[in-house]
Amino acid sequence: MSYLGVYQAAQDNPAEFWLDKTSLIEWDVLPSIAVAENAGGSERWFADGIMNTCFNAIDRHVRDGRAQQAAIYYDSPVTGARECITYGDLLERVERAAGGLQQLGAGKGDRVVIYMPMVPEAVIAMLACARIGAIHSVVFGGFAAPELAVRLTDAAPKLLITATCGVEVDRVVHYMPIVDAALELTEATINNIVVLDRPESPLVPKPERDVTWRDFMQSGEPLGCTPVAATDPLYILYTSGTTGKPKGVVRDNGGHAVALAWSMSAVYDVAPGDVFWAASDIGWVVGHSYIVYAPLLMGCTTVLYEGKPVKTPDASAFWRLVHDYRVRVLFAAPTAFRAIRKEDPKGNGLTGYNLDCLKALFLAGERLDPSTLNWLESLTDCPVIDHWWQTETGWAIAGNPLGIERLEPKPGSATKPLPGYQVAILDPQGVPLPPGEHGAVVIKRPLPPACLPTLWQDHKRFEEAYFATYPGYYLTGDGGYLDADGYLFIMGRTDDVINVAGHRLSTGEMEEVVAAHRAVAECAVVGVQDGLKGQVPVGLVVLKDGAEVAPKTLEHELVQRMREAIGPVASFRRVHVVNRLPKTRSGKILRSTLRSIADGRPFAPPSTIEDPAVLDEMIEVLMP
Repeated sequence: MSYLGVYQAAQDNPAEFWLDKTSLIEWDVLPSIAVAENAGGSERWFADGIMNTCFNAIDRHVRDGRAQQAAIYYDSPVTGARECITYGDLLERVERAAGGLQQLGAGKGDRVVIYMPMVPEAVIAMLACARIGAIHSVVFGGFAAPELAVRLTDAAPKLLITATCGVEVDRVVHYMPIVDAALELTEATINNIVVLDRPESPLVPKPERDVTWRDFMQSGEPLGCTPVAATDPLYILYTSGTTGKPKGVVRDNGGHAVALAWSMSAVYDVAPGDVFWAASDIGWVVGHSYIVYAPLLMGCTTVLYEGKPVKTPDASAFWRLVHDYRVRVLFAAPTAFRAIRKEDPKGNGLTGYNLDCLKALFLAGERLDPSTLNWLESLTDCPVIDHWWQTETGWAIAGNPLGIERLEPKPGSATKPLPGYQVAILDPQGVPLPPGEHGAVVIKRPLPPACLPTLWQDHKRFEEAYFATYPGYYLTGDGGYLDADGYLFIMGRTDDVINVAGHRLSTGEMEEVVAAHRAVAECAVVGVQDGLKGQVPVGLVVLKDGAEVAPKTLEHELVQRMREAIGPVASFRRVHVVNRLPKTRSGKILRSTLRSIADGRPFAPPSTIEDPAVLDEMIEVLMP
């Protein structure tokens, strides 16, 4: 069936469409209800179904003869460790970890916070929670104590699972002092902490509190799977909130498993036995969905990489992994490839690596500028697929569904809304806009399976944050437009639209112009206050290694390009060459922080920032 046929089927009869997809997983009780509203008015998928996510991710594959197939390739260039974990090995370890959880008093509905680096034990802990019906909440390893503390307070976990450290390119991040400080700050009472003792930071245990991972794995009897309702939470994942308190995004078991299993075939075009690598971290939604759950639900092999795109050891790192593990699909953030391109603009790092196994590159997390897209396509001779989704949705809202029909791509577009998502573009009054006009990107209810049904213990905030602005529509917070062919263009967060002398202009569109310059590795365009025009754009540019261009020459060339692409109305006249851009640990540029600096407003370095020291340079070039 064509994309249009599948999309229309999901739109015309979502209940029938998604009930049909329930056959992709196994159920203890097959659901007969597709979508129903709960007491709070949220859509809950497959409400009368009973299943277990861990069973679907491991047990059934072992039962069906895949015990010897690789489930996880673990690769850690920062420690030199490599491991192949088969589905049979993984099942044995998860069974024992589930027994350890039970021995420490955790059971169905209890929360378990996991604060760990990119190691197999983190994945095992997640799956063990799913096995017994406990709700895991993974916190990015290395988050500061206040950020860990607020998540502990909100989730009120039965126990915490952590490691003694994380290992970065040039340093060891010691976790136990952070954990101790967080426990001083939290209102939660946590009696047991399971600790993975890593040789880079030996554990000095507190006997009354700390349980080593080794003892944890040997403390209980191996456990089978606990059946749970499809609407029981699988996990809580905290995302930043505008009020300073993180929002606890809740993910249901049943809808999550169905949507992710379907996405692996429909969107990514992979099959059981294929190797799928999402180059992210388990602390982010990409790691939850496409490092851990989706590949295992499909019976694929997933790659767990404890390293960086560059400097572990160099810009060839990604190509080595694709070659070594025969990766079929690679999913990463555009910023990762911009970092590779900066250090190796000619792609010399590919030398000696065979990428004939690679069938597609998928990028998400930030807008994919056409310059990076074209560079990747010419370098790899492989389709580069831009797609768009959010922590809240758990899987792609828009993309090129390779397993249904490969659509003709358009640079700068995330292609088309995927089946199940009814995307609209609205003006501030809630009126639908015609093709080509910029507005707020929204999704009509009901949201498809796997999308958040609520926020943890704060349903009022859920409704206010996502549905109050446009009743009947989920507010994505992104701005963009649909063209005449139905292609979706995401131009950045709605607050990345600036008003220049009464003209609303997208800084994302301007970034495309800047990024296309031959010397530019990555860039950001931010709007700053101007007494005459209200706001004017300013460009921040990181050059490719070896690029030879004088800053004034670059500024002149970029100003001229902007006049040609957007027009004099853009009032783009200032360009600063900088060493680095401030980013989150997941690679997103901190544009709101840049705006605050440029406007002289007070700001605090966000907890998610990769390196606060980079802000000193931003203050120097941007402060009014």
